[in-house]
Amino acid sequence: MSTSNGSVTQRLGYLEGIVSSGVNLLMFGVKLWSGMATGSVAMVADAWHTLSDTVTSVAVIIGFWVSGRPADEKHSFGHGRAEAVVSIVIGTLLGVIGVTFLWDCVRRLAHRSPAVYSTVSLVVFGASAVIKEGLAQFAFWAGRRTGALSLVADGWHHHHRVHCGDVLLAAGVALLVAVPLGLLVALYLSEFASTKVRETIKPFLELLGGVPTIVYGYFALLFVTPLLQATLFPDLPGFNMLSAGLVIGVMIIPYISSLSEDAMHAVPMQIREGSYAMGATRMQTAFKVVLPSALSGMTAAYILGIARALGETMVVAIAAGQQPNLTLDPTEPASTITAFIVQVSLGDLPHASIGYQSIFAAGLTLFVMTLVFNIAGYLLRRRYREVY
Repeated sequence: MSTSNGSVTQRLGYLEGIVSSGVNLLMFGVKLWSGMATGSVAMVADAWHTLSDTVTSVAVIIGFWVSGRPADEKHSFGHGRAEAVVSIVIGTLLGVIGVTFLWDCVRRLAHRSPAVYSTVSLVVFGASAVIKEGLAQFAFWAGRRTGALSLVADGWHHHHRVHCGDVLLAAGVALLVAVPLGLLVALYLSEFASTKVRETIKPFLELLGGVPTIVYGYFALLFVTPLLQATLFPDLPGFNMLSAGLVIGVMIIPYISSLSEDAMHAVPMQIREGSYAMGATRMQTAFKVVLPSALSGMTAAYILGIARALGETMVVAIAAGQQPNLTLDPTEPASTITAFIVQVSLGDLPHASIGYQSIFAAGLTLFVMTLVFNIAGYLLRRRYREVY
């Protein structure tokens, strides 16, 4: 620890650990109660995650207590391994808890359990995100004052959720654009367009999917943002999540529309003819017969589009501003997990620092998020598969 005043360092370490563990313990109780009251598996899982944060903060306290003790001449390794042992225990517990809740969620998807939504859950999740950002900033401040890497690591532990929230914000804006437009394009090509029009537009859409994403990024920065500033949002910052999300939505339209159109085109013509024979119009047949029959393939298309939006890098890195900002306002600048990895990898932080090493945890988080969506898509596709 770099500070010359060891007692001040130890007091700040104790203070950060006690405040963090106390707040996390309180949030654990609130989340567990709300999750059990509403039947939300996600809330209960987040409650146990918060409890693991409490254990991590206790490990910080133990680390400062051990580091403050006099050296043990009879122990060849000193006290340095105490925190490593605690970290192994914490990691093991996190792994067991994560696998348990992942299995529970997969089981619910396979058996078509009803989803649970409540205002209480939304309020608790929002308050938790704000509190976590406050704890992260407090840990960073204490780490700068003392030079203690354990405090900086605890700050990054709290701070990683900010980037997760920004990823979901960008993906949400993109899906609001891509899902309705992609569905309409797919319906038109499958049910209403002539063969010549379909053979012309379909390759063009697939060609759009091959445009380098850096082109979309500069398109968002140099065209979409000035256009929004000149029309709808005069006070829009130069870097913002809205432009990035809109362009990501346009970018994934080819994936969603092309795959959805393939799924609709695979529905046998006899089903359509049976609908027409009963007096249904082409519009009624498209929405009430073809769409339900193609639901399995369309689900795969939407899941692929979501995963593509979550993993997008260059558009958000160029157009969103690369500022770690926890917000639900898409007109503000922010940074997603992928943009954070790019920013750190370009040399903003020393290679041996905690911040640089956190990009591996960020990458693993993004991988797990994408894996969960792909597993969900596979299960939903099997659940709603039609056999003709």
